[in-house]
Amino acid sequence: MNFSRILLQASQKTLDELKSKIPEKAVYRQSVEAITAYRLKIVEENEDQLLAEKLINAGQMEELVEQAQDEIRLISKMAEWKAWEPLEEPAPPRQWEYFKKASLTE
Repeated sequence: MNFSRILLQASQKTLDELKSKIPEKAVYRQSVEAITAYRLKIVEENEDQLLAEKLINAGQMEELVEQAQDEIRLISKMAEWKAWEPLEEPAPPRQWEYFKKASLTE
């Protein structure tokens, strides 16, 4: 089975789905487009599947295909959820403070 070819197809479908379903300014779209375009370029430029796996450094080709297929399904969910829109209710005060990086001087 030619997993490189399958990954190329899945990557192109991912980019098409993003363009048709997710706004251009959404951080989710920007992130997924960047990762997908990077992987797509590596696979297009390297016929050697093992080399492509090594350069992508995110698993074996079969796993990369699975990741791409999972992302395609997630795009539909993200479009349904409209995760880029403002919250319906404002977040409580200090909601996100826990996630701030700790100061190095503390």
